[in-house]
Amino acid sequence: MKKHALVAAIIAAVALTGCNKDTKAGDAKADDKKAAVSKVINEKSTEMQKVSFVLGYNTGKDLKMVDEQMDLEVFYKALKDGFEGKESPLSEDDVKKLGEAYEARKKTEAEEKLKQTAAKNKVDGEKFLTDNAKKQGVQTTASGLQYKVITEGTGKSPTANDGVLAAYEGKLIDGTVFDSSEGQPVPFMLNQVIKGWTEGLQLMKEGGKYELYVPAALAYGEEDLKEIPPNSVLIFQIDLKQVLNAKAVQAEQQKMQQEMMKQLQEAQANQ
Repeated sequence: MKKHALVAAIIAAVALTGCNKDTKAGDAKADDKKAAVSKVINEKSTEMQKVSFVLGYNTGKDLKMVDEQMDLEVFYKALKDGFEGKESPLSEDDVKKLGEAYEARKKTEAEEKLKQTAAKNKVDGEKFLTDNAKKQGVQTTASGLQYKVITEGTGKSPTANDGVLAAYEGKLIDGTVFDSSEGQPVPFMLNQVIKGWTEGLQLMKEGGKYELYVPAALAYGEEDLKEIPPNSVLIFQIDLKQVLNAKAVQAEQQKMQQEMMKQLQEAQANQ
C-alpha cells in the first residue's frame, strides 16, 4: 500500500503533534455561534446524492481535524481526478518524501507551540498563586502548596503511606474542569498520586473539605496531558471521607471494579 504513504504520514503527524482540536473549546464555540446549515442537499435530493453528501461531509470534517490549512480547491480537483482514474503527477517516491517532510514540519510546529503554551502557563500560574496567596483563608506551605479550609474535619489525618476514600473535583485556573469523581468517593493511596495531593491530604482530617491550589511543580510539571496543559496550576476541591490502610484501599478498588462491570453487563443486556 505504498500509494498511501502520505496518508500514513498525516495520521502519524496527527498522533505525534496533537493536531486534533480540543473538543471542549469546539463545543464552547458551537454554543456561542451556531454553524450555518449546509444546503447542498434537501428533501428532494436522490438517495445517491444524499450518500455522496454524507461521504463528502464526513471527509471534510475529518480533514479539518487533520489540518485546517488544507487547500480545498486542490483537494476537490484531486478528488475528481482520482475518481476518474487519472494518473497522479507524483511518483510513489515523491509521495513518500512529501509525507516525511509534512510529518516533520507538523511535529516541529507542535513542539514550538507546546513550548509557548508552557511558557505562558508558567507566567499565568505564578501570577495566580501570588494573587491567590493574598486572599482571605488561603494558606501556603513551605513547598508552595496553597490550601483553604472549607470544612474542618474531626477524624484522623492520613500519613503519606495511608490510603483514603475521598471525593474530588479538579480544574484549571481558568475554571475548566478536567476531572471529577462526580461526588462519589474513590479509594487511592497517598504515595501513588501527585505530590500536591500527598502533602495536602495529610493536612486534612476525616470529614474535612479543603480546596488545594497545586503549583505545577507539585502536579504534572511540563508534561502535556492534553486536558492538563504543561506548567498548569491545578485547583482541587477534596472531600476526605475516610482514612484507609492499603488492604482496605485494594478492597474498595475491587468493589468499584465489580460494580462497573455489573453496570456494563446490564447496559449490554438492555441493548
